[in-house]
Amino acid sequence: MAKTARVIYDGALAALLSETDEGYVLKYDEQYLSNPSSKPISLTLPLRKEIYLSKVLFPFFDGLIPEGWLLDIAVTHWKVKANDRFELLLATCRDTIGAVTVEPE
Repeated sequence: MAKTARVIYDGALAALLSETDEGYVLKYDEQYLSNPSSKPISLTLPLRKEIYLSKVLFPFFDGLIPEGWLLDIAVTHWKVKANDRFELLLATCRDTIGAVTVEPE
């Protein structure tokens, strides 16, 4: 069963990010793509209609997850395994510094 997250860019739904048995899938929202002022989530994930596929969590999203003692606090507080990068992303990236936030769907 896939787990899915909503990727919000500057307050607007930009994409859906899913974890599947095969890896990770990112699909930009059609409405977001149709807005001429929309920006890509990351320079490594330019706007496009085709889905992005990866065997590992996309580096941009992995980079949003805290490290060091902040990661230890997140693991202890939310009881998430330190190697479950997608669950850590969902637990810790709802209120990030910057334009991108990630919310469970």
